Amino acid sequence: MALTLSESAVQQVRKSIAKRGKGLGIRIGVKTSGCSGLSYVMEFVDAPNPEDMVFPHDDVSLFVDPKSLIYLDGTELDFTREGLNEGFRFNNPNVKDACGCGESFTT
Repeated sequence: MALTLSESAVQQVRKSIAKRGKGLGIRIGVKTSGCSGLSYVMEFVDAPNPEDMVFPHDDVSLFVDPKSLIYLDGTELDFTREGLNEGFRFNNPNVKDACGCGESFTT
């Protein structure tokens, strides 16, 4: 099982941590939500949880709880800019369907 960060995502996480003044990386996970069933959650990590799976990338790490990992295995977290919009994008090979607004998905 593996998760990856694109180079642009690593740079953005690094930049965000520097702006905050602390942090080891980010935690990603899934929660039950939306019309398709699951949605992504992200938060900064200052100290890992004992159960976290850790995926290091250069000087930042991606943290995932084991329950979310089954839905996120193989996912690449990317950071994209499209016109005036920018944000993290989950390239998740496990997604079978997503809602029309793009806020939730099913595997």
